[in-house]
Amino acid sequence: MRWCARHPRWWLFGLLPALVTLVIYAVALTFLGGRAGDLADFATPFADGWNPGLRDTMRFLLGIVIFGMGLAIAVLTFTALTLIIGEPFYEKLSEKVEESYGEVPEGNDVPWWRAIPRSIRDSLITLWFALLFTVPLFALGFVPVIGQTVVPVLGAAVSGFFLTVELTTLAMERRGMRRKERFGVLRANKAAALGFGVVVFLIFLIPVGAVVAMPVAVAGAAIMVRLHLGPAATALPRRQGDRDPRTPPPLPGRS
Repeated sequence: MRWCARHPRWWLFGLLPALVTLVIYAVALTFLGGRAGDLADFATPFADGWNPGLRDTMRFLLGIVIFGMGLAIAVLTFTALTLIIGEPFYEKLSEKVEESYGEVPEGNDVPWWRAIPRSIRDSLITLWFALLFTVPLFALGFVPVIGQTVVPVLGAAVSGFFLTVELTTLAMERRGMRRKERFGVLRANKAAALGFGVVVFLIFLIPVGAVVAMPVAVAGAAIMVRLHLGPAATALPRRQGDRDPRTPPPLPGRS
């Protein structure tokens, strides 16, 4: 947040892909909301002969569940789709963040026509792992007491961890780290991964929060990798006059 406050132009630059993704999901969810009842009818042909009141109530509740699942998937995949759409934007933003801390790691640049397919593949794999946790948690959410207490906390932790996986990809790939290595680093630093990801997840739950906070999240992930998760920052060559990479840039008007 401090970095984006000092570089508002880059924050605005990072808003563009998130706005595009927001429009896509708004259209998709509006369509799903208008068709949820039809999908519930299609999924329950066995209820055609039921009492009308019971049948309509069951299908209404199922329609809510269908829309809720669509909304959950939208929240879960928003970051991945935004990063895919905005690959050139966020790559540049992430580089700019690292540049403000000193030398930028080099030698692992991948052309965009190779980077985007790889990003899609890695995002799908990450989504698969996330769904392995979130689908059972979604079902457990209907269990009395547990579904209203334990499950939301576990859901935030799982979603937060996988958000961190997505957001740190750019900075870690810049250091030559592939998917298995990235997962290994984050599993070994669960406290940092959860502390960062859960806060981002909660902000993303605020209406339009994901759009406003997306550039901040990308910048924060780059800083976290540089200072805590990647190879030692002191190992990076620095030009004369560059600040110590472990020292955050000062706020405007401060030394």
